[in-house]
Amino acid sequence: MQECDVDVAIIGAGTAGLSAWQTARHYSDRVALIEGGEPGTTCARVGCMPSKLLIAAAETAHQVREAAGFGIHAENVRVDGRAVLARVRQQRDRFVESVFDSMQRIEPANRLSGHARFEDPQTLLVGDQLRLHARSVVIATGSRPHWPDMLEAAGGRLVTSDDIFEWQDLPESVAVFGPGIIGLELSQALHRLGVRLRVFGKSGSIGPFQDEALRDYADRTFNESFHLDPAAKVEAIERDGDRVAISFLERGSGKRLTERFDYLLAATGRRPNLDRLDLEKAGLRLDDKGVPHYNPFTLQCQTTAGQGSAIFIAGDANQERPLLHEANQQGRIAGDNAGRYPDRRAGRRVTPFSIVFTDPQMATIGHSRRELERQLGGCSGVAVGEASFEDQGRAVVMRRNRGLMRLYAEHGTGQFLGAELFGPHVEHLAHLLAWAMEQRSEVNRMLEMPFYHPVLEEGLRSALRDLSANLQQGPAIAERCMEFGPGG
Repeated sequence: MQECDVDVAIIGAGTAGLSAWQTARHYSDRVALIEGGEPGTTCARVGCMPSKLLIAAAETAHQVREAAGFGIHAENVRVDGRAVLARVRQQRDRFVESVFDSMQRIEPANRLSGHARFEDPQTLLVGDQLRLHARSVVIATGSRPHWPDMLEAAGGRLVTSDDIFEWQDLPESVAVFGPGIIGLELSQALHRLGVRLRVFGKSGSIGPFQDEALRDYADRTFNESFHLDPAAKVEAIERDGDRVAISFLERGSGKRLTERFDYLLAATGRRPNLDRLDLEKAGLRLDDKGVPHYNPFTLQCQTTAGQGSAIFIAGDANQERPLLHEANQQGRIAGDNAGRYPDRRAGRRVTPFSIVFTDPQMATIGHSRRELERQLGGCSGVAVGEASFEDQGRAVVMRRNRGLMRLYAEHGTGQFLGAELFGPHVEHLAHLLAWAMEQRSEVNRMLEMPFYHPVLEEGLRSALRDLSANLQQGPAIAERCMEFGPGG
């Protein structure tokens, strides 16, 4: 077996791995990037980008159907499923190719192919041909879809988000299990493209929402378009020829129903790709799911003795925040510490936020209300501000006036601490609020910022005004007639 020595070995060439490699290279030229899976990041290949391509097609079909509300009539709208999916794959491959091109620019001597596994804490076996000795290691192996055993009954009709973009045509029907971020995005897109579907949940949760008011509003809104039961009682899943028969208790009536679908889409979460690494030989302390314990600021893994190891973990592999921008940032932190090891530095973590590209969109920023009440000693420590999109001027103009937002701040200081949003184009409001939280802004200072008219941001101003009033920090804000126009 060939032997090789490097300063840093990075397992995985996705978003976190590439970011770690680029950062570690500031310290040494002897940095090895090991890729054992398909080329391209999860985002480009089976995640963010192909799903947004599908959503874009679905939004177009929906807008054409809804045009009559503006007095514009488009007759005989037809969705060509084959053409839709062909474009998804074509553009998806373009995004993957750009990632592959960036990998190809890495010197061949620093780019290794094969599955890596630990022989000891600082030695990796890559395939059957190479033993790699490293001063430090970064685990950036990403994740893969995971589903409960009960869904196995669907057999070959069980698919995941990794599979559907390879469909040659849209099916007639799909049962979706899991109303989380992936499940909701794909469910609404498929429904708008003409696919009959039902969405089954288990825990009662909907997307990323923790606030019951947002969760209930989203529940009502989605159910106006397709069947969604976030706490479904599924009694049986069976193969029925080339279809899947699902028996469940109907929400509300409790009546037992059986429906048949072409596919069962499991959108029940992802698990880190750690099981082939032989982590027991790395001397790491693992949790009950086999994920290493690690410092969230340095991303350094703990040994079984509770000490810091020479191994760091970043991206989806650590299950903390499985989002591309988080994987990129974590890769930088892990790569920096692996490069400077045994020295290490706490990396700066930015405000957490997430966006779900449904319609209305969903977003969470900072801390949830539940987290804040736990941290600040109950409801008395947290002020809440609320605004509806139903009468918001710009939303009414666009005929997209559905939604609700709730903002949270600390009593006494007035500091903005988090928000949950459900409404039109809230991806943009989410960024504004994340930036405000990064600046440790106080609510009254946020209200001093300029707001144009008529824009959706005026709805944000309404929520901030409500929040300011509930903070009771000073005189009530006078809403003078010259300050804003109608529908603000």
